[in-house]
Amino acid sequence: MESPETSVGRATALIVISALSFGSISVLTVLTTVAGMPLLTTMAWRYLLGALLLGAAARTRVSRSISKRRVIQLLLIGGFGQALITYLSLYSLRYIAVGPLAFLFYTYPAWVAIIAVIRRTERLTLIRVTALTFALIGVTVMVGAPVGQLNPIGVTLALASALLYSIYLPALEYVQEGVPAMFATFLLILGAAFSFIVAAGFAHELFLPRDAEVWMNIVLLAVVSTVIAFSSLIKGLSVLGPVRTAIIATVEPFFTAILGVIVLSTQLGSATIVGGMLIAAAILVIEWSSTRIKATV
Repeated sequence: MESPETSVGRATALIVISALSFGSISVLTVLTTVAGMPLLTTMAWRYLLGALLLGAAARTRVSRSISKRRVIQLLLIGGFGQALITYLSLYSLRYIAVGPLAFLFYTYPAWVAIIAVIRRTERLTLIRVTALTFALIGVTVMVGAPVGQLNPIGVTLALASALLYSIYLPALEYVQEGVPAMFATFLLILGAAFSFIVAAGFAHELFLPRDAEVWMNIVLLAVVSTVIAFSSLIKGLSVLGPVRTAIIATVEPFFTAILGVIVLSTQLGSATIVGGMLIAAAILVIEWSSTRIKATV
C-alpha cells in the first residue's frame, strides 16, 4: 500500500509532468500556425485526436457506474470552461504582448489560494504563503513585470482568464471525484473537442491538413499537451488539491522557455534561469511541507 509521503511525492511529480506537457502547447502551436494552420483548426484536431485516443483507452463499462449528471458536468467543464479560458487568453494578445499576458495569467495561483481561504476548503499556512511568493516572484523574474501603460482591454481579458482558471481547478477537483482519471480526462477532452469543432466550423476553418510536419505537431499536441497533460493534472489534483497544484504548475513557463530555445532557437537569458530556480524552490517547499505534515499526523 502506498504511504502518504509516497502518494504526495507521486502527485507532485504528476503535476510537474502535467505542467511540462502543457508547456509545450505554445511552441507546438507556433509551429503549426507558422505553417499556415488556423488556430481553431489546430485546436479542433488536437482535441479530437486526444478524445479518440482516450476513448480507445478508457473502458466503456466504467461509464455505466457514473451518473449522467457527473458526465454532463465534466463535458461542460471541458467544453466551456477550458475553451473559454483558452479563447480569452489568446484574444488578449490582440491588445497586449506575450510577456504581460504570461505575467497576468500566472497570478492564478494567488487567486486559487484566496478563493480556497474564502471557501474555507484549505488553510493558507506560512509555508504555503512562502511557496506561493517564491513561485510568483519566479514567474515575474522570468517573463518580466509589465512596464508602462497596458491596454485595459487586454489586461481585463488576461486577468479574466486567470480568474476563470482559478475557479476551474477547484471545480475540476470536485467534479472528477470518484471518476476514474482516464475516463474523466476523456470527457473533458471530448467536451473541448466539440466546442472547437463547432467554432472552427462557424469560422469556416475546419479542414483536413495535408502537410506531414503539421500532422506531426498536431499529434504531439494531442498526445503530450492533451492526453498526458490532462490525465496527469487530474490524478495529481485529486491528491494535492487546487492550491498546491497551482503553485507547482508555475514550472510551466520555465519549461516553455527552455523548449523555445531548443525548438525555436530563442535565447535563454539569466532571468529565465533565476526565475526557474525560484519556481523549483517553491516546488521543494511544497513537497517538504506536505511530507512533514503527513509525517507528524
